[in-house]
Amino acid sequence: MAKFQSNQIRNICLLGHGGDGKTSLTEAMLYLAKATDRLGKTADGNTVSDFDPEEIARGISISASLSNLVWNGKKINILDTPGYFDFVGEVKQALSVADSAVFVVDGKSGCKVGTELCWEYAGKMPKAIFVNKMDDENAKFENVLSGLRETFGSAVCPLFVPFHEGMGDMGYYNLLTEKAYRFDKAGKPAECELPADMKDQMDSYVSELTESLAETSEELMEKFFAEEPFTHEEMSDALNTGLFTGTITPVFAGSATTLAGVSVLLDTIAASFVSPLDKTHHTVIDDSGKECEVEAKADGATALFVFKTSVDNFGKKSFFKVMNGELKKDMILVNKVSGQSEKIARILTCVGKKETEVDELAYGDLGYTVKLVNTNTNATLAANDFGYKFPAITFPAPCLMMAVVPKAKGDEDKISTGVSKLLEEDLTIRYTTNAETKEMIITGMGDTHLSVIVSRLKNRFGTSVDLQTPKVPYRETIKKKASVEGKHKKQSGGHGQYGHVKIEFAPGEQEGLEFSETVFGGSVPKNFFPAVEKGLQESMQKGILAGYPVIKVKANLFDGSYHPVDSSEMAFKIAANLAFKEGMKQCSAVLLEPVGELKVTIPTSLSGDIMGDLPKRRGKIMGMSDSEKKGYTVIEAEVPEAEMLSYATQLRAMTQGRGVYSFEFKKYEEAPAEVAEKVIEAAKKENEEE
Repeated sequence: MAKFQSNQIRNICLLGHGGDGKTSLTEAMLYLAKATDRLGKTADGNTVSDFDPEEIARGISISASLSNLVWNGKKINILDTPGYFDFVGEVKQALSVADSAVFVVDGKSGCKVGTELCWEYAGKMPKAIFVNKMDDENAKFENVLSGLRETFGSAVCPLFVPFHEGMGDMGYYNLLTEKAYRFDKAGKPAECELPADMKDQMDSYVSELTESLAETSEELMEKFFAEEPFTHEEMSDALNTGLFTGTITPVFAGSATTLAGVSVLLDTIAASFVSPLDKTHHTVIDDSGKECEVEAKADGATALFVFKTSVDNFGKKSFFKVMNGELKKDMILVNKVSGQSEKIARILTCVGKKETEVDELAYGDLGYTVKLVNTNTNATLAANDFGYKFPAITFPAPCLMMAVVPKAKGDEDKISTGVSKLLEEDLTIRYTTNAETKEMIITGMGDTHLSVIVSRLKNRFGTSVDLQTPKVPYRETIKKKASVEGKHKKQSGGHGQYGHVKIEFAPGEQEGLEFSETVFGGSVPKNFFPAVEKGLQESMQKGILAGYPVIKVKANLFDGSYHPVDSSEMAFKIAANLAFKEGMKQCSAVLLEPVGELKVTIPTSLSGDIMGDLPKRRGKIMGMSDSEKKGYTVIEAEVPEAEMLSYATQLRAMTQGRGVYSFEFKKYEEAPAEVAEKVIEAAKKENEEE
């Protein structure tokens, strides 16, 4: 039997804005539960959950990390997530297997954009809030609570609150038990008297708490309106009910660095947070690809969901949640995505990078295994008699695109191998090779994300690269009609070369070459027509302005001449090429730029800023509509691709991370003269350098 049963397990995900203290809170909880013997600090690079070299070097969380502790007989699995927008994929992974979310909020600056975004990601999941850094002299709990209730509604209610913040006699008050505490340096609470000057404030908090708790049942609602006081037992039961249904979001105050209030949060998690058994059904996908609901069975057929993959020089770790039944060592399970069988040779749990091997895990528990061959993130591993797979995590599409340039020649294969490994663990990366520009293109969530990728390529796979702005795939075309002549004549002893064509060029409607012939009298024999067409097609691969492919051209071969001995297919191909170059000159060749359809979703209050910015990017606004997301607006526009290369970063700055967009190529349009001049000049310079 597994050491911890399902009713003893709590899976919590720590969420919030970057820098608000999620990793510090993880450290504090582990230390108080004696899962670690020291209290690490992010600034010192010695925390349990930020153990990746990149995290230590940058002082931020980059990956979602798993740790566990035991508190009051309950096993608490902690998923510590990054707070920076670039690593939202890690947040999505952690939320896919968490049963409850704890939001960490700065006691001085309060609710920020990252908090709001994570709140949306968490959906209807049971939530609690820990207002951190109450030891800061500028912390103001009352203001923070007011902001939280204003943003997230009256379901947010105080539970464990501070008094005399920033003063020497600072303490905390438990609104459920109506007892005051002060914490020593070891994080242990000692009961004390509530200062008389704080009674009115605490009564106000109790009123907010009872108002929220009254929402959990009709009986309490009647008592609330009758102004009858709630008993401690009623309040405790209502809290449990509210957490279970997601209708109550209790707020705790404390400090991760001084350990104050952390034990109270742990007490509540152990006593009141939901366990895996509280989820009676799972959404699954059947063999026909349809979504349906099935009963979750702790004693049913074993099924795992792989929510995260970690790849390093030592191999691959596959993190999973036991979604059905129980997992035992050496089980052979089928990957419901690939159809391959996998043996679970080792079952591991961890506290950061410190691992512990176990023989089995109960339904709802989290762990990982190693060396799975055909299994990656989003896979369902299950026994043969479990006929479903779990829905894949939906990751946001990356939008910041950069070209990868190796610092050492011949490193292309090494780069591709390294990136393919990174793609296994980070599904918010895209990697392609542009056949036209010959560039290796990597797309990520932002500057920091791409910077981390570059560092990992160097540190893990020994290849150094630079990132540069990718080339824009311009095109060239013609605007006028003209008839031109192309003649190739060469005599060098023996057979010579002779090809002579007269071609009328005109703007076309189709994307490629529209070739026709109206030759009379056999001035150009029919067997040379294909050579002329092929010569034109090859010539269109490189225009005369900046060397970009030429599109939308009609060409009619109407006359020419040949030599019975010296004419050949090659000669007519060269003649066609000469005619093409002359035709481009006479037909007013122009540069075309790719234009795409932009859909940007932003808070309605920022619509004016975004609409004012788009014309500066030469964008044409096509319309506006309400988003499905309340309080948001969708703006549609047509914008040149060249103006979108850094839009991901700039939109984030303009909207504080709230804006998202999609951009798809739509058509080619003639580039303005000033744009064309710069592109042509750059192409000439590049050719000279080559």
